[in-house]
Amino acid sequence: MSVQTDTGNSTDSVWASDARRYLRGLGGLAVFLVVWWVGALLTQPSYLIPTPTESAVAFSELFTTSTEIVVPVVDTNLVLPTGVAHLTETLFHYVPGLLIGAVCGIGLGLTMGWSGRLDDWLRPLIRLLRPIPPLAWIVFAIVWFGIHHTGAAFIVFVGAFWINFYGAYGGVEGVSSELTDAASTLGVDRDLSMLKLVALPSAAPQILTGFRTSIGRCWMIVVGAELFGAPGVGYEIINASNNLAMDTSVAYMLLISLAFLCMDVGFRLFERRLLTWR
Repeated sequence: MSVQTDTGNSTDSVWASDARRYLRGLGGLAVFLVVWWVGALLTQPSYLIPTPTESAVAFSELFTTSTEIVVPVVDTNLVLPTGVAHLTETLFHYVPGLLIGAVCGIGLGLTMGWSGRLDDWLRPLIRLLRPIPPLAWIVFAIVWFGIHHTGAAFIVFVGAFWINFYGAYGGVEGVSSELTDAASTLGVDRDLSMLKLVALPSAAPQILTGFRTSIGRCWMIVVGAELFGAPGVGYEIINASNNLAMDTSVAYMLLISLAFLCMDVGFRLFERRLLTWR
């Protein structure tokens, strides 16, 4: 009976701790909203900072009006709620740029981290190119691909590539020599087998962390990439601000935040299931 009581008390304490954490989170959000509201009321002219209520109304309007968009490649027209339509336009270049950049970055990171000879050849070039911000490539994206989805996807690709490259590179470099020695003892003697059976599983947590980081960073990059005219949420933010509709700009910013939160939570759940062996 005492064991059951202790277990029950432990469960109750966990629930109480979680409840306190959520209450503190709600308290922090409430303080932020109050500061935002007061700041908006004290700012003149009033359109510079919309109130939370005005932003909420603008956010709801994103789903009460409709907009027609063109689906690239298949060249099909879709009519969707305005917010969903512009978010979909952003995803048309965000998703390909993120996935292709991640695949290329992880592939090169694994190869360079495992092959000392290739690392010697490419390290100077990597150090030369890495400090260049992704948005610095906008001028080349416009010249090479034009002001459309392909150019914006290229900018996202650059950002995703470097984040995932260093995640994979650092993960492989950190593989313990004890693991490789043990694998050699068990008969794993080829580089490709060692990379597949030892290095990749060992580096998987860091690779997944790099990809999760790129999900958030690429949302920042894609908004900047759309400022030069590519269709999507970023373009709508700057377009609304040019018309002094700051509440609409805030509404689109909230839309980006919700999209990121959904992707981040989904990937965290996937990551936990994939790494249940840890």
